[in-house]
Amino acid sequence: MSDQNKEFNNFYLFSISMVSALGGLLFGYDWVVIGGAKPFYERFFAITADANLQAWAMSSALVGCIAGAVISGMISDKFGRKRPLLLSAILFTAASLGTGLASNYEIFVVFRIIGGLGIGLASALSPMYIAEVSPSKFRGRLVSLNQMTLVIGILAAQVINLMIADKVPVGASDEFIRASWNGQSGWRWMFFACAVPSVIFFLLALALPESPRWLMKANKEEKAFPTLNKIGGKEYARREIAAIKLTLNDTSEKIDFRELINPKYRKVLFLGIAIAVFQQWCGINTVFNYAEEIFTAAGYGVSDTLFNIVITGTVNLIFTLAAIFSVDRWGRKKLMIFGAAGLAITYLLLGSAFYFELKGVAVLMLVVVAIAIYAMSLAPITWVILSEIFPNRIRGAAMALATFMLWIACFILTYTFPLLNKFFGAAGTFWIYSIICIIGFIYLLKNLTETKGKTLEEIENELVRQDLKK
Repeated sequence: MSDQNKEFNNFYLFSISMVSALGGLLFGYDWVVIGGAKPFYERFFAITADANLQAWAMSSALVGCIAGAVISGMISDKFGRKRPLLLSAILFTAASLGTGLASNYEIFVVFRIIGGLGIGLASALSPMYIAEVSPSKFRGRLVSLNQMTLVIGILAAQVINLMIADKVPVGASDEFIRASWNGQSGWRWMFFACAVPSVIFFLLALALPESPRWLMKANKEEKAFPTLNKIGGKEYARREIAAIKLTLNDTSEKIDFRELINPKYRKVLFLGIAIAVFQQWCGINTVFNYAEEIFTAAGYGVSDTLFNIVITGTVNLIFTLAAIFSVDRWGRKKLMIFGAAGLAITYLLLGSAFYFELKGVAVLMLVVVAIAIYAMSLAPITWVILSEIFPNRIRGAAMALATFMLWIACFILTYTFPLLNKFFGAAGTFWIYSIICIIGFIYLLKNLTETKGKTLEEIENELVRQDLKK
């Protein structure tokens, strides 16, 4: 039954959602901080002449992301959603301190992988937790809070990088940069800064209630009722518990990844994986991870690039806020289709700008437009959809699988961008991303079901049970 007309404890809902969403903030900061530190740690570790070591430094965190996504399903089904969120906070703290203190390249990479583990856990668990505590009336915007904090984390990393780094003279040599404040200490403080919000997240997460839907699956109805009661009152709690029971059936047996091979889940799993992969292969993350290369190709120096990155981060935040206010009004499908079409056109123009050797503001403006479109569509709405479409019985394992595939796709994207850029140039690379977005547009138009305003149990009935009757 839809809960559109019920009264809810909005302050409590917002509070627990925001605490969980702090995992997104740490995800965003840890993910992007390396982009600003890149020109400096590469000189410190003397890897500017080795493309493989450069690529591994940038993509090593993705190995941790992939591993974190895999274990998120196992530990969230066994231990709940709360304790793995606490674990992610511990991993973020260790990674920020260890990366900043790294005395050599190998130690640096190890702690980047540890940070990736935290990202992998948080990226799966934060939106899933929020979706499981949220009434359908607010679920879209509350899950989108995770993307908002992620974007705030990205912007915070960009601003802190800009504040920490001294201005670098245009044409400065590697030796000059390595011996400077930036090359010796500045990049370390960029990583250290993440330790503060990591500790705050851990302390606040201690007060989170466990997900009532996980408690129901674990046969702990007596513990699920108080949280649901606090969210929407006794009648709401009774209705939710009854609806959850109908989707769980026999929960006494252990639920693991073997459950995912059940044919009745095949269609919804493929949909989730396709959406997760498309969010990465649409190509926008190359702008964040390889901003230095993109803006250098457009004629900007290192200091100008750091400032331009802050501009893109600000736009990212503004349009993420727009998504939060529109997701429960416009719906998920419209925003996803808008994002795919908008990026396809923007990449076509961006590739053309590089092809005709346009420099400076023209490239910056197209990059800003691409980020605005992504921030209002594919970035937050993907996580909303993934947190909604999987059945209660397999949500932990299915979310882990989809997130695992998302990070595999991200690894491929991050690792292949320099190769594509080398063989096809910036123009050809962005045209390839444009073609991928066109394919994504067609797939979403044909296969994505609107989930706006429906309870998780109603979505499950529509995507799984009714599909079996056809």
